[in-house]
Amino acid sequence: MNSPLVYQVNLTEIQGEGDFPCPGCGVVISPEDETEDVYRIVNTKVNDQDLEELVIQCNKCKSKIRLVGFNGPEMGNL
Repeated sequence: MNSPLVYQVNLTEIQGEGDFPCPGCGVVISPEDETEDVYRIVNTKVNDQDLEELVIQCNKCKSKIRLVGFNGPEMGNL
């Protein structure tokens, strides 16, 4: 059985509202989607109280995507 592919997406490089295509299959992943129809959260990495990394899994192609760059200048102090 093949392991799912793992990609990394840097949020500081995304234009617009934060939507981006899954690197594996192209389905649009939106931070506004809270239904888990398109993706689900697999893991979070927190340093003190700052979100450092979020790992999600695409429900269509099962690829895992590491989201980084939460502390970039566009993100402010979340």
